Amino acid sequence: MKVLIACEFSGIVRDAFKAKDHDAWSCDLLPTEKPGNHIQGDVLAILRDGWDLMIAHPPCTHLAVSGARWFKDKKQEQAEALSFVLHLLCAPIEQIALENPISIISTRIRKPDQIIQPYWFGDSVQKATCLWLKNLPLLQPTKIVDRGLIYVDPHGNKHGGVHTMRGLKAYSPLMLLPRNEERWKIRSRTFQGIADAMADQWG
Repeated sequence: MKVLIACEFSGIVRDAFKAKDHDAWSCDLLPTEKPGNHIQGDVLAILRDGWDLMIAHPPCTHLAVSGARWFKDKKQEQAEALSFVLHLLCAPIEQIALENPISIISTRIRKPDQIIQPYWFGDSVQKATCLWLKNLPLLQPTKIVDRGLIYVDPHGNKHGGVHTMRGLKAYSPLMLLPRNEERWKIRSRTFQGIADAMADQWG
């Protein structure tokens, strides 16, 4: 299949599909973190390029309910983010999966088809992830493990939570990260177990 992983710079989901011999491409405004098929630019410009499957990870900055206390100050940003989500969901692609944390997509567009957790797929982490699906089956758990309380980022640093970076103890390695951008990158990466399940079950 020709697979588009929209809004992915990490290459994690892209490479999971590539490992199954699919023609998989990631697309993001940022360059890819790992060498591979990557289109750096606006994903909206390539939605009509003959993809069989798209898995989209739109930025959740202005959508996630974890930031609800700032909603009143960013109505324009929310409107633009929701418009972007609608363009992805309505893309002329036969099979679509769009993922996001618990967000206003559920109330402003429609409820998700499924909510999954990393610990269903072998990663001992709690991070509720919503899936909006088009012509795809629900993702089935592959390896249910302990829910865990600690999030280990791709660099091996341990954090006390993954939903929010507030309230961490002073000794947390997260405090050593230089910019908010780095924190955002840590939160946005797909867990390997989920990526592998997507490739196995949707590929």
